[in-house]
Amino acid sequence: MLPSRTYCFRSKRSLLGFLGLVMAAQITLAHAETWVITDRNHPVQTPAHVRLILLDEQERLETKLSEGLPANQQQAITIMQQRLKSADAQRLQRDLALAQQNLVDAWSIRVTKVPAVVVDRTFVVYGETNVLAAEHRIAQWRTA
Repeated sequence: MLPSRTYCFRSKRSLLGFLGLVMAAQITLAHAETWVITDRNHPVQTPAHVRLILLDEQERLETKLSEGLPANQQQAITIMQQRLKSADAQRLQRDLALAQQNLVDAWSIRVTKVPAVVVDRTFVVYGETNVLAAEHRIAQWRTA
């Protein structure tokens, strides 16, 4: 239902103030850095602009790297050295370094539960699996 009367600003100053608030809200969302911190037990669909931090990724990669190693230590060392020379080894090492950096970043902002949506390393919404809804809640809070 349309309002019976349109709103009219009493002065240019109040109009400019209102427009400034609208623009600030849009800029807040446009320049926000968003992270999703979770694990494989709490999957979250992440939009392309969002950094996904999986807390159990390092463990998964280490398990993949040590998969199928024999109990004999010497044989295991030999096989591991061969694996580290393979074409996939550099990619795996980069992925492992990224997983470790992700853990450090998550710990640095003191996230206590998953899933967590973090905006600008400051604002956190816990338990929300809809990233856009969490970003919207944070944007509303920031402009209030």
